[in-house]
Formats: sequence, C-alpha cells, structure tokens
Amino acid sequence: MLTAFARAFKTPDLRKKLLFTLGIIVVYRLGTHVPIPGVDYRNVQTCIDAAQANQGLFGLVNMFSGGALLQITVFALGIMPYITASIILQLLTVVIPRLEALKKEGQAGTAKITQYTRYLTVALAILQGTGLVATARSGALFQGCPVASQIVPDQSIFVTITMVITMTAGTAAVMWLGELITDRGIGNGMSILMFISIAATFPSALWAIKEQGSLADGWIEFGTVIAVGLVMVGLVVFVEQAQRRIPVQYAKRMIGRRSYGGTSTYIPLKVNQAGVIPVIFASSLLYIPALIAQFSSGTSGWKTWIESHLVRGDHPIYVTLYFLLIVFFAFFYVAISFNPEEVADNMKKYGGFIPGIRAGRPTAEYLSYVLNRITWPGSLYLGLIALVPTMALVGFGANQNFPFGGTSILIIVGVGLETVKQIESQLQQRNYEGFLR
Repeated sequence: MLTAFARAFKTPDLRKKLLFTLGIIVVYRLGTHVPIPGVDYRNVQTCIDAAQANQGLFGLVNMFSGGALLQITVFALGIMPYITASIILQLLTVVIPRLEALKKEGQAGTAKITQYTRYLTVALAILQGTGLVATARSGALFQGCPVASQIVPDQSIFVTITMVITMTAGTAAVMWLGELITDRGIGNGMSILMFISIAATFPSALWAIKEQGSLADGWIEFGTVIAVGLVMVGLVVFVEQAQRRIPVQYAKRMIGRRSYGGTSTYIPLKVNQAGVIPVIFASSLLYIPALIAQFSSGTSGWKTWIESHLVRGDHPIYVTLYFLLIVFFAFFYVAISFNPEEVADNMKKYGGFIPGIRAGRPTAEYLSYVLNRITWPGSLYLGLIALVPTMALVGFGANQNFPFGGTSILIIVGVGLETVKQIESQLQQRNYEGFLR
C-alpha cells in the first residue's frame, strides 16, 4: 500500500489528484471545528469533558461526523444525511418502477437518481438539524451535565432557524466536497470523507483507554487494544477479499464472416456482499426506541424497560437483538441488491451459461442457492465483528465508540482497499509495460 502511494506521488497527474484530495480533507476537518452561531462554545466543551466516557444515543452519528456532532459545529451532521438518502433511494429503486427504469437508462438515469439523492439529503439535513437543535436546547444532548440547558442561551425562533440553516448548508458543503474528490481527486469522495471522520476519532479513543487503564499505567490495556485491532484488520481484509467465482462460458456466434464470443469469465459473489450497511441499519433501528424513551416524559413501565434493556450496549437482550438484526438485514440487503433472475436473463440474452447448468430459470435458482449459502457466513461474520465494542465495554470499560469497533473497522478497511485498488489501476494505465518486456 505504501509503495503504491510512493509511486503515485512520483507521477505528476496522480500527485495533483492526491494533493487536491488532501486539500479537501483539510477543509473538511477545519469545518468540523467551526461552531455554529447561537451556541455557547465554553459550555459545550464543559459538557463534552464531563460526558467523554458515555456519548449515549448519539455515539454512532458523532463517529460518522468526526466528533463534530457533539461539538455542534458547521459540519455537525457530517456525511450521515447523504448516507441515509443514498440507502433510501437504493431501497426505493426496487419498489418504485420509475426509479428502476431510471437505473436501467445508464449514465443519464444515474445522474437523475443522484440529483434526487441530493434533494433528499438536504431535506434530511433540515430534519436532523432541527432535531439536534431541539435536543441541544432542551439539555438532552448531554444528560447529567449541569450546564447542558445553557448550551443555546438565546432560544428565539430567529436563532433556531439560523442554526438549522447553517447546519443544512454545512451538509450541502460536505456533499459538494465529496463530489469534488470523486471528480478531481482519488477514490469515492463520500467514502473518503467517511474514512477521515472515523479515523479522526481514533487517537483520542485510544488515549482514553490508556488513561482509564490500571495495568502498568494503562499501557497493558493500550497494547492489548492495538493487538486486537491488528488482528481484526487482518480478519476483515481476509473476509472482504473472499469471493465465490462462478464460471460463465459464452458460446461462439457467427455474425457475417466473423466469429464472436467463445470467452470464459466468472461472476464474483463476495462473502460479505452487503458490506457495512446491515450494521448501520441494525444500529439505527435499535436507536429508535431509545430515542423515543429519551424524549418521552414520565416514568412509565415501557420507558423503564427500554432504558434498562435497549440502551446499555452490554445487556444480553441488546446484544441478541443487535446480532439478529444484522443477520436479517444482511440477507435483506443482498436480496434487494442482487437479482438472480435479472443476471440469468442477461446471460441468456448474450449467449452465456454456467457449465453444467441450463440457461434461464435453472441458472437463476443456482445463483440464488449459492448466494444464500455464502450469505450465511458473511452475516455471521458481520454480527461477530459488530459485537467487539460490546466485549470491549465489559473487558476494558471502554465507551461504545471503541476505536476498533465493527462499523469503524469495516468502513476504514473497505475504503482503504478500494482507494489503493484505484491508485494501482491508474498507475498500471500510466506505466503499462505490455506483454513483451
């Protein structure tokens, strides 16, 4: 990986792309430290220091924003509205025929869906920004902090609207920065910004574990966490690269006097076909009852049960539900993102077939059978990786944003692998030596 980056910096046009990407990253990180109007920055810092060990319901969103959410900065919402909008549009593509038709139109249809994603991102940013401002005004953003209700001193309508507009504009700016990286930089812009947001929280989270440790002044716990992290990275890289290659043979076709086809290829089915999306879905779904309980008044029985069973990350009921939801969403997302019937029809249309399997419906049934078999280990792997923060809570007293947690490791490794592959492919295009050296 380091060799690829060193060679890229020696190539002039790739060096420009890498430096442009680094410049956008610097701008993004600066925006995560600029507070929005109407917020008392000193009170925010006081509450953050008091609640460093427990960020509650907002831990996942705070991680995706690079720590900007709890700081209530211009980029407080980060990339989360865009991620949510992209997932919603991807799910609606299966349900709404118009979106499915746009997806099949090629580049023009994809551009239209991207435009819809932008509009939905702005709408979600307004909704989430309003919720964040209301939470900060009520003091629920930092429970237990004595100055939590004084974070927003002026609670007038004008100041509230200004705060929401500022955060929405910040989300639009983040979306624009991500698209700039995609067009003029290296890698997928949104993935790069997500990678940077998560990586930015690593040093403070690791140092907090060292400070809370008791063995050899915390260095034993620190070293153990680093070792566990390296093992997890190796495991994630191994599984993310694993795939089942289904061979496909294309029959020869005579068009005029020329012969076409007769080639052999394969369909790569990854073990983890769904990526990190099942973990995000499961986390978001488990946050909903806890969020409802937090904003409800009174001490009813259902609220007490939720707060005691579905808020604590180390409770057996929470762990069981989390694991089962991840497995369910892994199968659900694979079912809507990979259509065996469509793949079988395309193969039949172009004269392709799987050796030993008849074209058409038998091919679709075979693909569905193989996909279900490899999704089982993929979903179980996702569930086990996602439970590492829970084991860290018990073993080290770490918070729910354990630095080598399932979501963060999956995203960092996945984005890192894709970025390195893109750099290597561009290097190969510029330094192709040919078959004869």
